[in-house]
Amino acid sequence: MAGLKSLLKDTAIYGASSIVGRFLNYLLVPVYVSAMSARSGGYGVVTEIYAWVALAMVILTYGMETTFFRYVNKEEENPKKVYSTTLIMVGFTSLLFVAVGLAFLPAISDAMGYGAHPEYIGMMIGVVAMDAFQSIPFAYLRYRKQPLRFVALKLLFIVLNIAINITYYVGMGGSDVGYAFMFNLICTATIMLLMLPLVHLGGGFDWRLARRMLNYSYPILILGVAGILNQVADKIIFSHVYPHSDAKTQLGIYGAASKIAMIMALLTQAFRYAYEPIVFSKSRDRDSKDFYAKAMKYFVIFTLLAFLCVTFYIDILKHVIAPNPDYWVGLRVVPIVMAAEILMGIYFNLSFWYKLIDKTLWGAVFSFVGCAVLIAINVVFVPRYGYMACAWAGVAGYGVATVVSYVVGQRKYPIAYDIRSIGLYMLVAAVLFAASQLQPWGAQWLRMAVNTALLGVFVAMIIKVEHINLRRLLHRR
Repeated sequence: MAGLKSLLKDTAIYGASSIVGRFLNYLLVPVYVSAMSARSGGYGVVTEIYAWVALAMVILTYGMETTFFRYVNKEEENPKKVYSTTLIMVGFTSLLFVAVGLAFLPAISDAMGYGAHPEYIGMMIGVVAMDAFQSIPFAYLRYRKQPLRFVALKLLFIVLNIAINITYYVGMGGSDVGYAFMFNLICTATIMLLMLPLVHLGGGFDWRLARRMLNYSYPILILGVAGILNQVADKIIFSHVYPHSDAKTQLGIYGAASKIAMIMALLTQAFRYAYEPIVFSKSRDRDSKDFYAKAMKYFVIFTLLAFLCVTFYIDILKHVIAPNPDYWVGLRVVPIVMAAEILMGIYFNLSFWYKLIDKTLWGAVFSFVGCAVLIAINVVFVPRYGYMACAWAGVAGYGVATVVSYVVGQRKYPIAYDIRSIGLYMLVAAVLFAASQLQPWGAQWLRMAVNTALLGVFVAMIIKVEHINLRRLLHRR
């Protein structure tokens, strides 16, 4: 019981801090879009470079965080040796990345379309290398059950980064996009210095251990690359396939508008932290499959509710998340991006079947299939339809991955999902959304009133279909 309480406490701390941290990071979006006009393309630069950063982080960590946890908990392994071996491996590859990146910086910058500003790429090379290395000491803190120290370092970076950005972009009225990358470099270096006491190399380096760890980590790397490409490939590709001169402007509009879908991403993240530990603990229970089916249905219900809340009140939310009217033209992508987030959450739910039977290679296959669809749609349709193609590509990519995972999963590990109820909720949500979009009222207050009534219809449906006893809930003590 004591161990379970400790697990629940640590999970709550890590989960809450991750969600809070992600939300605080989103606060930089209104700061940037207020300081950088859409026409300048500044936020497009931020969107594209950080997409590259996300991909580089997955490659540079190459699954070693998960691999560290696997090997440090093996009885036959020396924890000190595992930690120092992991540190040395990731440290070496990070230093190599910096050396090669800076040596070929002009060529890399030209290839990425930033030949006039190689300093942007140079700064982010340093950031990615330090972040990759820091992932191991952060994993070490989790292994040593020091969640408060872990959270303190994570939140310190975020708060410091936000404070410096607000000082320059708001207080000083700055607008130079390069400072966003410089501030990130400064904050990352600060955390790096604070982490030096956690760098313990006394265990030495074990070549045989390193080879075993690499054999374990490479499938994780493949799965990670496939997963991150599904999230950032459109932003990486856009500037290279969009044929007009305002590519960065259009990418910035798309990137800013997409951030309004953060509510769905946060909901999915919260669900993941709460659900993932339960899945494996219930895998031996007789009613486990029934539990998984119900969890899927309720996940869909609540994400559809979030979808309607955001889309119904987007006229209010846009002032908070994207306060610069230059970016509001991109708000039409929000429902599409949120639909893609819902499909991503459903795909996450479906992913447990191959994890429970130790066939994780299927995950890489499904992710790469979805990614191939996403990239193909971007390449073919972005030149003609711009960022709208990016939004629909996400829906198509996750949609295909979800369908394929479901079909194969029902053969390998069948679960009786309530497809009828899920389909009904989706249909009603789609009809209510369409009614909201087609209403003729011009006054904002009247539109909000109608949307609130439509939202009430959906909530009433949930209460009726799921047989929720409101009176009992309200009087529960």
